[in-house]
Amino acid sequence: MIHKLGQIMLYVNDQDEAVKFWKEKVGFHVITEEDIGGGMRWIEIAPSNESETSIVLHNKEFVAKMSPELNLGTPSLMFFTEDLEGLYANLTEKNVTVGEMVNMPSGKVFNFADGEGNYFAVMEKGR
Repeated sequence: MIHKLGQIMLYVNDQDEAVKFWKEKVGFHVITEEDIGGGMRWIEIAPSNESETSIVLHNKEFVAKMSPELNLGTPSLMFFTEDLEGLYANLTEKNVTVGEMVNMPSGKVFNFADGEGNYFAVMEKGR
């Protein structure tokens, strides 16, 4: 039986730029980084060191060569924050592309894009 979601694989074109975006713009931390050579490198990031779920940044080109059958599209991710307006302002100040803030039945939400044009959503929700 599955008891929790551990990691989300995110395939990116430029791992260094992706790490820079998630750290500098969104405030994530690098949990681990592994480089076993030959293009096989991954970086695990998360909002904090205590996060139950993390994102693992993989080299899209390398993975496509090793496993051409994989779907390398960007997963649709929904993040939660306790301060949606503050996060919106912070991302806007850092020149991150953000969408309009929308009121949904489940709460306020907006989306934002990383440096490669992948969009992610964030919703206001307490812990």
